[in-house]
Amino acid sequence: MATVLSVSGSPSVSSRTAKLVRHLDTRLVAQGHEVVPLDIRTIPAEALLGADFKHPAIVEATELFERADGIVIGTPVYKAAYSGVLKALLDLLPQYALTGKTVLPLATGGTTAHVLAIDYALRPVLSSMGARHIVPGWFTLDKDITVGEDGKVTVAPATAEALGQVVDQFLTALGPAPVLAAAS
Repeated sequence: MATVLSVSGSPSVSSRTAKLVRHLDTRLVAQGHEVVPLDIRTIPAEALLGADFKHPAIVEATELFERADGIVIGTPVYKAAYSGVLKALLDLLPQYALTGKTVLPLATGGTTAHVLAIDYALRPVLSSMGARHIVPGWFTLDKDITVGEDGKVTVAPATAEALGQVVDQFLTALGPAPVLAAAS
């Protein structure tokens, strides 16, 4: 079983990005992997913006990245780039914090004008941090993510199919989940 750190880089409490990432977590768990969620918005702003490397929340986040075999990073796209809170956290991690890791980048936004933000803004940073393998990511339009009153996330069928394919590629790159032996 691989350990997957599932990171939401949205500053918003009602974020579609966070809801989408948590929705995908269930698929990873169903495949036999341990998923550790990290919502960057819960890290104190003074630690992120003050570059307090010794703050307990930053130390804990760094340890989560270190322990993970794979990392899912979801971000809303603002001004054609990933979110500022994600940037702040990535800046505080060690230079090669992603060494040996398999990474799945995801982005959400209101218009297809931002579809290349993963490749032009996020992927180069992840690569510079030593990621072993960055699988093809996926950009999802906000309108394709619906959150019901009960909190249940529904993804438009074509988007759900595409997301399923990128998650499958991530799982393949991550390696097989263990086969559970039958009781004798």
